[in-house]
Amino acid sequence: MTLSFTVAGLDPAPFAPLFDLDKAGLDAVGAVRRVADAPIGFPCRVSLDDARPGETLVLVNYQHQPALTPYRAAHAIYVRQGMAGACRTVDSLPPALARRTLSLRCFDAGHMMVAADLAEGAEAAPIIRRLLDRPEVAYIQAHYAKFGCYAARIERAP
Repeated sequence: MTLSFTVAGLDPAPFAPLFDLDKAGLDAVGAVRRVADAPIGFPCRVSLDDARPGETLVLVNYQHQPALTPYRAAHAIYVRQGMAGACRTVDSLPPALARRTLSLRCFDAGHMMVAADLAEGAEAAPIIRRLLDRPEVAYIQAHYAKFGCYAARIERAP
């Protein structure tokens, strides 16, 4: 039997108010508005796909590992305007992840890193299954290896 996995984007609701802010409001929360000027290069963490040229995004600091451990971490992420819901895939990588090199960081139930690997997104599924097959791995955080930014959470499918 093959282990199934899910890849989940972020809930857009906490980010929606950012799009109503002017420059001063964005500055106050450490965020900036961007307009995509290329088809690749603006990976939205809600849709888990790259914004199309002309689409508006907010670049904001996001705490992707909030647990009070040595691995607590935050980094810049893009969120595309107008996203109604988070992307969720089963047994496949969403487009933004599939086209990039990924750092797969495995965490246990106590939010301590217990394993890691690198994978080309299009070839990552067997590596993800192998990592999730380890009993100590509770979840994986995928990061874009080149820029090191948080990409998505990967878990065993129910």
